[in-house]
Amino acid sequence: MSGWDDLYPLPMLPAWVPGAAAGIVSLHLIQKLLFPYFWADLRYLLKVLLYGLRVEMYRLQGRIVTVLDKFVKLAEKQPHKPFLIYEGKVHTYQDVDRRSNRIAQVFLHHGALKKGDTVALLMGNEPDFIHVWFGLAKLGCVVAFLNFNVRSRSLLHCVSSCKPKILVVGTDLLGTLEEILPNLQKDISVWIMTKDSTFPSVHTLLDKIEAASEDPVPVNRHSANNIKSSVLYIFTSGTTGLPKAAVISHMQVLKGAAGLWAFGATAEDIIYITLPLYHSAASLLGIGGCIELGATCVLKKKFSASQFWSDCKKYNVTIIQYIGELCRYLCSQPVKEGEKNHKVRLAVGNGVRSDVWREFLDRFGAVKICEFYGATEGNICFMNHTGKIGSVGRTNFFYKLFFPFDLIKYDFQKDEPIRNKDGWCEKVKKGEAGLLISKVNAKNPFFGYAGNKRHTEKKLLCEVFKKGDLYLNTGDLMVQDHENFLYFWDRIGDTFRWKGENVATTEVSDVIVMLDFIQEANVYGVSVPDHEGKAGMASLILKQNTSLDLGQMYKQVVTYLPSYACPLFLRVQEKMEMTGTFKQQKFRLVDEGFNPSTISDPLYFLDNSKKAYVLLTKEVHEMILSGKMKL
Repeated sequence: MSGWDDLYPLPMLPAWVPGAAAGIVSLHLIQKLLFPYFWADLRYLLKVLLYGLRVEMYRLQGRIVTVLDKFVKLAEKQPHKPFLIYEGKVHTYQDVDRRSNRIAQVFLHHGALKKGDTVALLMGNEPDFIHVWFGLAKLGCVVAFLNFNVRSRSLLHCVSSCKPKILVVGTDLLGTLEEILPNLQKDISVWIMTKDSTFPSVHTLLDKIEAASEDPVPVNRHSANNIKSSVLYIFTSGTTGLPKAAVISHMQVLKGAAGLWAFGATAEDIIYITLPLYHSAASLLGIGGCIELGATCVLKKKFSASQFWSDCKKYNVTIIQYIGELCRYLCSQPVKEGEKNHKVRLAVGNGVRSDVWREFLDRFGAVKICEFYGATEGNICFMNHTGKIGSVGRTNFFYKLFFPFDLIKYDFQKDEPIRNKDGWCEKVKKGEAGLLISKVNAKNPFFGYAGNKRHTEKKLLCEVFKKGDLYLNTGDLMVQDHENFLYFWDRIGDTFRWKGENVATTEVSDVIVMLDFIQEANVYGVSVPDHEGKAGMASLILKQNTSLDLGQMYKQVVTYLPSYACPLFLRVQEKMEMTGTFKQQKFRLVDEGFNPSTISDPLYFLDNSKKAYVLLTKEVHEMILSGKMKL
């Protein structure tokens, strides 16, 4: 062996190589220990920057490639690829392009619309919602998506706030139209998706679509030269008042459409959209995201928990969208065999509770939950790219450099940010809840609300940390932990003050739903005469074949909640009222209060002297109002 070594001596490694190798291993271990999310953060940040550079190039060139432009190009490139699947029927990219051309031609010749005019759209989830939207967009119109759950006075308010020239109404919403038609502004032209009409002075659309040309309208009708110009009005859900029309620009549409791509979706994915199209999650993230990828989407008329997974299997769905309580609805369904036998790999949305998140993964398999945060009208977005349960996203030094935001101290009694003796706002410490504010600048503008300058100005905070600065008040309370993960805590409007303390409604409801007989809890504050602040009240939905155990309820709240956070009043309902985006409707419940003379539902009162919840009778109600019953 020694002779062989003499003939072919092994090469000697340079002296620095072992040291370098040890250094690399040490750096890797230090990175894993101290910066465990470094590579995940870097990948995500590079994606954000890449897309941001593309949008910036559009701005500098003065020619924006809009989501509509991308769709038209895809219709040429992949005409026969399915774009929409609705109730088993396939609509290819070419089909949707041609039908939207027909609608554009109808309004070009009959509607007297100019580029920049607003058209309001009152339709449910169906392919013609998208055809009308795209057709009007091809004429350069601003399209206002109306919430079809809103009725009468509120709906008239929505229509008037966006000042449309035309209102287009779907076939299944003619009853709603009948309610508002007598009080609708006379200068608004009404079109309905039928071939004939019994309404006076109302135009029909279906017959004219069939007779129209499929030729595209001139490109200059919809070409965009300003990335900040308005393209949509999307109404906020209005859980605590009348809805407001958020102004959506080309910039926001492009950013929204990039969401699925940022989470790792591809052109091969099939996206299942059960959310209402009038909401930004379905229209921008869902439909817009599908176009950004060149993918296929399965559109559902209305969310159905019982049909959800069978649809996913039937159409080979790979990505689902959720919002609010949708995941909990799925978890509440009876357990079936083969629930993990599907191809869904990503679930993209917001508002899922940590306990439901865990249950969803345990029950339905290895689906990556892609939670994000972003208000319709906001200028800041967070995305949970690591899959950390409960978090809406993660931040770091570089992210804050491009998207500046802060969490500041908030006075719940005065309903305004706390300012120090010098008049400046103060940041909260890590682990503390603070009001999320995001800096408004040229790169991250705030476009406000249509037809309401006062509401737009009300959302802005001036002179926050220094003279001349400007921030958007998101109205959301967030917590940033020591690993820089962000958690949604509550809405400031949904937080109430009682006995000098702040009560977070989500904290209370999370404790109540831990009880095995509670299906759902909606917590809010109600005014009590001669008492400061608001007393806690919980509207409850019981699980099937169960009854309300008042003893267990009392034990639960006094064990897990501070005394000031225990709900003084309980209301048992058959059905929980929800907004169109699956958020609990509180406004009417707050207004109705706790009066047994006007509320037919069973009511209960937390009687501290008896250490129990008791039936809230008219006599007990009178004692509370007169001050004889101590709260």
